[in-house]
Amino acid sequence: MRLHRLTVTAFGPFAASQHVDFDALSSAGLFLLHGATGAGKTSVLDAVCYALYDGVPGARQSQGRGGLRSTHAAAGTRTEVVLELTVGGRRLEVTRRPEHVRPKRRGQGTTTDKAQSLLREYDAATGRWRALSRSQQEIGQELGELLGMSREQFCQVVLLPQGEFARFLRAGAEERAHLLGRLFDTGRFRAVEQHLADRRATAQQRLRESDETLLALAHRMRQAAGDDAPPGAAPGDGSPGDPGLPDAVLAWAAQARSTARERATTAALAVRAAEDAHRAAERRLAAEQERAALQQRHDEARQRARALTARAAERAEVRERLDRARAAGAVAPALDLRATAEAEQRRAATAEQAARAALPDDLARASPGHLTEREHAVRQRRGALDAARRAEERATALARELAAMERDTAADEDVLREAEEWLERWPARRAGHRRRVEDAQGAATRAEQLAGRLAPAQGRLAAARERERLAARRTELAAALTGARERAAAARTDWLDVRERRLAGIAAELAAVLEPGRPCAVCGSPEHPRKAPLTAGHVDGAAEEAALSAHQDAETAREQAERALQRVEEAAAAAAKEAGTASVADCAADVEDLEKALDGARREAATAHAAREALDQAEREHGRRLDAQREAGRRAAARVSRREALRHEQAARLAEVAEARGGAASVAERAAALDGLAAALRSAAESAGRAEAAARHLKQADDHLADAAWRAGFPTPREAAEALLDDGRVRELQRRLDDWQVEEAAVAAELADARVRDAAEEPPADVDGARQAAAAATARRRAADAADAAARTMCAELDRLSVRAAEAARASAPRRAEHDRVSRLASLTAGTSAENERKMRLESYVLAARLEQVAAAAGARLQRMSTGRYTLVHSDDRAGRGARSGLGLHVVDAWTGRERDTATLSGGETFFASLALALGLADVVGDEAGGTRLDTLFIDEGFGSLDEQTLDEVLEVLDSLRERDRCVGIVSHVADLRQRVPVQLEVVKHRTGSLLRHHTGAVPAAG
Repeated sequence: MRLHRLTVTAFGPFAASQHVDFDALSSAGLFLLHGATGAGKTSVLDAVCYALYDGVPGARQSQGRGGLRSTHAAAGTRTEVVLELTVGGRRLEVTRRPEHVRPKRRGQGTTTDKAQSLLREYDAATGRWRALSRSQQEIGQELGELLGMSREQFCQVVLLPQGEFARFLRAGAEERAHLLGRLFDTGRFRAVEQHLADRRATAQQRLRESDETLLALAHRMRQAAGDDAPPGAAPGDGSPGDPGLPDAVLAWAAQARSTARERATTAALAVRAAEDAHRAAERRLAAEQERAALQQRHDEARQRARALTARAAERAEVRERLDRARAAGAVAPALDLRATAEAEQRRAATAEQAARAALPDDLARASPGHLTEREHAVRQRRGALDAARRAEERATALARELAAMERDTAADEDVLREAEEWLERWPARRAGHRRRVEDAQGAATRAEQLAGRLAPAQGRLAAARERERLAARRTELAAALTGARERAAAARTDWLDVRERRLAGIAAELAAVLEPGRPCAVCGSPEHPRKAPLTAGHVDGAAEEAALSAHQDAETAREQAERALQRVEEAAAAAAKEAGTASVADCAADVEDLEKALDGARREAATAHAAREALDQAEREHGRRLDAQREAGRRAAARVSRREALRHEQAARLAEVAEARGGAASVAERAAALDGLAAALRSAAESAGRAEAAARHLKQADDHLADAAWRAGFPTPREAAEALLDDGRVRELQRRLDDWQVEEAAVAAELADARVRDAAEEPPADVDGARQAAAAATARRRAADAADAAARTMCAELDRLSVRAAEAARASAPRRAEHDRVSRLASLTAGTSAENERKMRLESYVLAARLEQVAAAAGARLQRMSTGRYTLVHSDDRAGRGARSGLGLHVVDAWTGRERDTATLSGGETFFASLALALGLADVVGDEAGGTRLDTLFIDEGFGSLDEQTLDEVLEVLDSLRERDRCVGIVSHVADLRQRVPVQLEVVKHRTGSLLRHHTGAVPAAG
């Protein structure tokens, strides 16, 4: 992968469009990316990562898309990153635009433009760019397949962060495993470990479930057997996982089934004997109950016959009442017709009386025909008033219009007077509005100037506070360094003393392990006539190793204290340079004064918009007042002639109305009175006609009723009405007669039955004695049935549970085999098995192989950087106390011939060791990602810890990367690099946004 061009707009600290020509920077193979703190060096690398992966490295990604936009950019400028690169033999151009909130083009408020992406490819045959996709998902998939790396891998192998690899060198096995796992994507091996662990847990749970099922079945068989259970160990007392559990349960079940079958045979014989006795007792009880029932039927029939004889008179009376009611039923329709006619006549008379009450006294007793004639005359007089009523309505409308005209005249006069007064004060108002606008604009200019002075003042205040804090910290670290040096010197002296004492008694230590006939390790003789004795206070190898370890720990602590003090001193010098000689109090006072002045200027400037709005509103009001003045004058002139015409028309209409209304208050009132009289006359005529018709209908109904009563046999209609019964009463009387007849026939039949007569002649039946004997026989049969059912149920339950137990035993066998196999594999991959000698997990084993490749690739570069002194090697020694094995890194020191941990390297040694590790890791990850060629690399910081000679050696190694046609960009503040690396990309910090400058020629002057 090679980068060609990068363009950023409104991205990070860059407000305007900035361009990076990587082709020009790559011409020398090595270039320097430098600039002041906060200028935006890291933002250049962020833009590259954002273009490729739609995201930025590390923790900056958590700031969200809003953190990508430059705060210096104008509101309408769209954030955009365009990157041109070659990858996989294809020249591509990637354009990314994040989501953008901008002002609306019309109206007020804001609107949101959605995120956009564009991928184009250069066609060498046509010399043009060809669009490939605008989908973010498709672009991400396309670039991911070409690069073969995730964003995390890209940030590690292309944007080499030296600080992370320095921590990697000093980190423990778990931290190294975390980083390597992200880079080499060993999650699948970790997933295998987890999968096997899950399968082991599942297999163990399944085996436990099988054994628990078998134990539950055994317990249920024990409950089913009850007191007849066979002697010996009861099933269900075992525990899940016991391999002998299935055989024990099945053997006990066979014994229990045999005992249960013997009990069932005995119970079946007892049931047959009890059933014979029960049947005989039931036959005797049935015979006694039948004789008792027949005797009771005879007694009851005799009592019912006596009751029927006593109610003979009541039966005759009911039959006579029913006959009269049936005769009166023929008169019922005539009675109903007469009642309806009478009710209709009463309603008609009442309505007539009410209608005549509304008429004048001279018409209250008039005939219906006379009332109709008077109604027609009144309606003729009413029709003649319609024209007069319309004239009255017009006169009223004219009065309202004249009144409205008077109100409009008064309103126009008020408008003219108010407009004249307002226009007289207009020049002074306009001057005041313009003065407030000018004052607000001046305040905005002052606020911009004060804001430019505030940021440097705040920076000096922060630097002054940091200077004081670091001064105190420097004192603490200096004291800690002195103590660390003293402890290191004392530990070295102790170690040398212990070593000397051990060497003095080494002969006795060697002699202590000599055995007769075994050759001496020094002279080779099998005879040991005079072995050197151990002296008091002898020091063995363990004591020497402990002293050496203490010495090395003290040296490491001293080096760490020196590095901490150096970092604090460098930071203190930078803070002192930025703060100058001013005190914290002076800096704070300057900041406070500037903030107060800026706050006041901003508050005054904030009124600019309101002042301009007030001026615009006053201008609009001035125009409106002039228009209102002109319009009021025009309306007043037009109103004079219209008023005279309306007054003449009003006088004519009023004269016409006065003639038509007579003595009424208005024509409408006169018309309403005539309408009411006509309606009353019509209602009275209709009511009188209905009353006469109702009287005729009532007379006809009376004649029809008298005739019907005479034909039914009743002297008068009143007697017929009294004899009439409703249908429910008739049905009740008929039902009583029918019941008496049925009862009489039933009693006669019962007394004539031969079985009843014979039973009445026999002695009384002994039902209670027969019932007691039958109950005793039933109890004996039930007890026998219960015992038989319990025995058969026990046999069936034991047979069923035995079958299930046999099935459960067969099912547990493959589960137990699976559990043993999976448990062995899971223990092996988890590093807990005795077969895993180094106790390495599967993922650790794979990571150890990758780390071995990285160490081999980095060792060659480290050897060259250190002039042949140091070489990185991989260590797979077994770690103690449960730590992860196989991820050790050691450095071999050719000067001493010893191998030691990378955590013991000094600051400068750690830098070029981490640089070599980063470059080696880039090669290995590139090969792991499908052999993707990485032609452009960036190295971030760390060069400040190198001396001049070491810096030359590191630059020589970096310069050698050009042999593989690579381009390396160094990101650093070190001023000496500006003299050594002629091709540079400088990031210049400015208050309106950072700028990018290319230096591809001569080396710029220092400072």
